[in-house]
Amino acid sequence: MSRTIQCVHCGCDFRPDPRVKNQRYGSAKECQRARKRAWQREKLRSDPDYKANQLDCQKEWHKRHPGYYRQYREGHPKSCERNRLMQRYRNSRNRSRQKVATMDASTRKVLIIPVD
Repeated sequence: MSRTIQCVHCGCDFRPDPRVKNQRYGSAKECQRARKRAWQREKLRSDPDYKANQLDCQKEWHKRHPGYYRQYREGHPKSCERNRLMQRYRNSRNRSRQKVATMDASTRKVLIIPVD
């Protein structure tokens, strides 16, 4: 009986294909999507040519579909409202975070008067 390993995405046990040396994801459709997303994320991070090509493709798509996002927002008002609420929440959370300041960054001058 062949060994089983755990899928990185869903955690289910699966039998790896013996032809794939370092298989970490199961064959389920969602697991394969997760594998592809992870590969793309890493490729965008590590390969500037790939990233530039992806940006060019995205710009071309936007040129070919100029009104897409406006039409989407008009057709999906609930999604748009939810996005607005979530963005407000993220903005307020980011605004409320304490900013760490060093003594060197302080603009206030502290006057120390020696006591005799």
